[in-house]
Amino acid sequence: MTTIAPIILFVYNRLAHTQQVIAALKENMLSAESELYIYSDAAKNADAIPLVNALRSYLTTITGFKSVHICLRETNLGVDENTILGVTEVINEHGKAIVLEDDLVTSPWFLKFMNEALDFYENKDEVASIHGYVYPIAQGLKEIFFIKGADCWGWATWKRAWDLFEHDGAKLLEKILTQGLQKEFDFDNTYPYVKALEQQATGNTTHWDIRWYASMFIAEKLTLYPGQSLVKNIGHDASGTHCGESNSYDVTLSLSPLAVETEIIADPEAYRAFTDFLRNLSFNRPQRPKSIASKLFKQLKTAINRRF
Repeated sequence: MTTIAPIILFVYNRLAHTQQVIAALKENMLSAESELYIYSDAAKNADAIPLVNALRSYLTTITGFKSVHICLRETNLGVDENTILGVTEVINEHGKAIVLEDDLVTSPWFLKFMNEALDFYENKDEVASIHGYVYPIAQGLKEIFFIKGADCWGWATWKRAWDLFEHDGAKLLEKILTQGLQKEFDFDNTYPYVKALEQQATGNTTHWDIRWYASMFIAEKLTLYPGQSLVKNIGHDASGTHCGESNSYDVTLSLSPLAVETEIIADPEAYRAFTDFLRNLSFNRPQRPKSIASKLFKQLKTAINRRF
């Protein structure tokens, strides 16, 4: 029998986005059996207060779940500290959790996939997490597969894996550099994850998720992905802290249930598919030299902020 993991939702001031996230979650067959924990960050300045207050008023109206627990932060922590503290609190109480942010809309089969996979791999130490989003990759992927590391757009994990989260980005960066893992960490030099980790380690960013990815990557842990996405990011309208305007990551949500059982081994074909997608992300049409330089700068900025 599947045990139902709590859902954690992190919100700030995007009422319309949050309403879509809640509406989609309620379409999931396990929503009524799930405890929902909502962490609402406080306004960072006076201008943000009206939007934060409007969202907080909406939170009190949410129904459709087994229970709803609302934590209203009294000071602005920022998305990174809010996430780390919230996940730690819930996972220490329940031993596992499903994590969403206020711009992640889910398929009706998201909770089923997450809960069944959490149950099936609970005692498989090689597996760090379950992920709901996958890139819109043209070539066929397996129904489910593993990739080394961890991810952050609709995910789930256990206390045993979250306990391995290393807060110190400098320590993570040193291990990647000394072990010569830069190329693999950057998906065959197609995406600037090392640069993102450097930015965090030197205090230029506070991003939690690059540290989550690096922690699991260095520990040789795996994350389970679906072949068709169960999560869609609606935040690429420049409305969020770490978002830029882009449709490159748009997906069609899976409307069918997925299996969760597969061999626990990193899938080299999926890794190559990811690298091909990232390599071709911004170079799918001819451009003038000046346009290329501008695109490269914009791509690097967006890349570092895409998930971090």
